[in-house]
Parts: sequence; C-alpha cells; structure tokens
Amino acid sequence: MLGPVNYLFWVGSFLLEVYIVVSSFFRKEFLRYFSFNLYMLSVALVNCGQYYCIRKFGFSSMSYAYFFYYTEFLLVLLMFGVIIQLYYEVFRERRVNWHITGATLVLILATGIFSYVVVRQNETRLTTRFVLVLNQNLHFVALAFTYVLWGVMAKLRQTRTRLVQLVLALGISYSGTAVTFALRNLFPAVPMNALRLLPPLFGTWLPLAWAYTFTMVPEGARLEISPAVAGER
Repeated sequence: MLGPVNYLFWVGSFLLEVYIVVSSFFRKEFLRYFSFNLYMLSVALVNCGQYYCIRKFGFSSMSYAYFFYYTEFLLVLLMFGVIIQLYYEVFRERRVNWHITGATLVLILATGIFSYVVVRQNETRLTTRFVLVLNQNLHFVALAFTYVLWGVMAKLRQTRTRLVQLVLALGISYSGTAVTFALRNLFPAVPMNALRLLPPLFGTWLPLAWAYTFTMVPEGARLEISPAVAGER
C-alpha cells in the first residue's frame, strides 16, 4: 500500500501540474507553450485515473498495472512533443524543424521495432511485456535527446535563461527515471518498497522546476554560459 509520503508527492505533483496550465493561460502563453501545457494537463488527468484505480482495484491489482503502463506510454509520447518544441526553440533561426521532427519519428519507430524484437521470444502476455519494454526504451531515448539538446545548447552558447532551465529540469527528471529503471533491472531482488519513493520524487521535481521557471524567469531573461559549460578549454 501507498503511505502518506507517496500521497503527499502525488497531491503536490497534481497541484503543480494544474498550476502550470492555469497560470500559462492567464499569462497568455498557453499556445506559446502548448506542448508543455498538453503534457502537464495529461499528467494531471492520469494522476486522477491512477488514484481512482488504486481506490477501486488496489495498488497491486492488474487493473492498476495495465492503466499505469499504458498511460505512461502515452505520456512519454507526449513528452517527445515537448522535446521537439525545445529543439525548435534552440534551432529557431536555422530552419531545420522538419529534420528534427523526422528524426524523432524515425527513432521512435526504431525503438518500437527494437522493443518488439526483444520481447518476441516471450509469447505469454506479449502485448503487456512489449509496452513495458517499449516504455523503458522510450524513456532512455528521451533522455538521450535531452542530453544531446543540452550539448547543442552549450555549443551554441544558448543564453535564454528560461529555455536553459526548462531543458536542465527535464534532463534531471529523466536521469532520475533512468536510474530507477536501471536499479530495478540490475537488482530485481531489492524490495519494491526501497524504490517506491523514487518515481514520485522525480515526478514531482519536473512540475516543480517548470512551475518555478515559468513563474520566476521572464521570457526575455538572459544568462552567460561559462567557457567550461560551453565546451571550451
């Protein structure tokens, strides 16, 4: 069963996600950051659905497990929309938008094919296993996209403070998710209770960091990137 700390993270995440969407609307930036708002709104709705499943079927039920993994798969696809928009922002003046979108779609398709091949030998519950493996692989692909974007921003000496903080927060969030997946795969004997706080912790970090960035960092704010971060020696 989930403890009070889990529910605290859960409620906090939900409130932050709703805050991002509502505040963006009042700042007249809803369409400007449409992919961010769509993702945050979807996460908030998924959180409500997860709470309903846990209350009705239980945390250890198959119904909750199916709902969790299938909605996580949909959310990571929406996150690729956020990542694409971030790439657009970085390459705004270089006219490579279609190349970015095409490359992203190809990588998602390739990840799906690879995941299917990996689980093809296991005929039992093939669909469920496929979604689980595909979900993990897509998270690692999203993490790689984020790291590459951060490297590109450093190379181009990107100085837009809001953009830098949005990407940095996303990188930290996906790094935490990747660590959680790795620990589960490398140490399957470790009790789930030992890792149960990691997903809600990193799940709360992203809306918290984005809420702070959208609220406290003006659109036109600039910063100076140090030579070390920019890749100079």
